Amino acid sequence: MIDWFTYIKGFYETGRWTKKQVYDVVAVGRITPEQYEEITGEPYDPNTPPSEGPSGATDGSTGAE
Repeated sequence: MIDWFTYIKGFYETGRWTKKQVYDVVAVGRITPEQYEEITGEPYDPNTPPSEGPSGATDGSTGAE
């Protein structure tokens, strides 16, 4: 059996998953709202999905060429 919490937490912490992806797996029952909060550091609100942005890691660029 897959330990979804550990799998998802690892992907989020390494920047492979966004906060929105973690949010979406709560709805399908892979993790609980409490686990979402443990992974992201933010409370789970079923009425307010997070933006599609990355998990907080950046490449340091400013977007200007």
